[in-house]
Amino acid sequence: MPNFKLNELLELDKIYRANLINSCTGFKSANLISTKSKDGIENVAVFSSVTHLSSNPPLLGFILRPTTVERNTYDNLEKTGYFTVNHIHQSIVKDAHHTSAKYDGDISEYSKTNLVSEYKDNFWAPFVKDCPIQIACKFINQYDIKENGCKHIIGAIEHIYIGDQILSKDGWLNLEAAQTVTVNGLDAYASPKIIDRLSFSRPNETVTSIL
Repeated sequence: MPNFKLNELLELDKIYRANLINSCTGFKSANLISTKSKDGIENVAVFSSVTHLSSNPPLLGFILRPTTVERNTYDNLEKTGYFTVNHIHQSIVKDAHHTSAKYDGDISEYSKTNLVSEYKDNFWAPFVKDCPIQIACKFINQYDIKENGCKHIIGAIEHIYIGDQILSKDGWLNLEAAQTVTVNGLDAYASPKIIDRLSFSRPNETVTSIL
């Protein structure tokens, strides 16, 4: 089987190395993070690093690349304090991916794609219309990652909006029914299929299916 030692990884072509390292950790979440500047310019960008942090208090986080260049998402959430997280679904994959293009801060990605913004409950930042799961967040903290210059952004969840036929009786969300996609590496989008849902694991107890 192919094997790459550290010194070999560092000598690889930049694109080859990026594809390899971004793929080797497995499938990642696929979300659109949307913000709005103080001047009212809407921004939306694809992120594959959104993760759950805690349920009480409800927190999530995502990784933001070094701010040595202009980062509209960071500028907006830092100055306004709000952003939304919107699940990418199968019908919008190409438009969602296009938001990774580097547009100037005075250009809204909504105007360059078929994505449509919408507002709910007087929340400052826009949501991406028709996304099956939409999360409104308040920016509460950031941690600088000294090893690579990235930032870990922490958001407090203030609202969760869920499409029909997704929410189960015990609060679990069926992401297959939502047609939420996942990302393999930097540019491959996949539609996951649920294999099973299992009972809470306890010592000396058999794990059973609860689907």
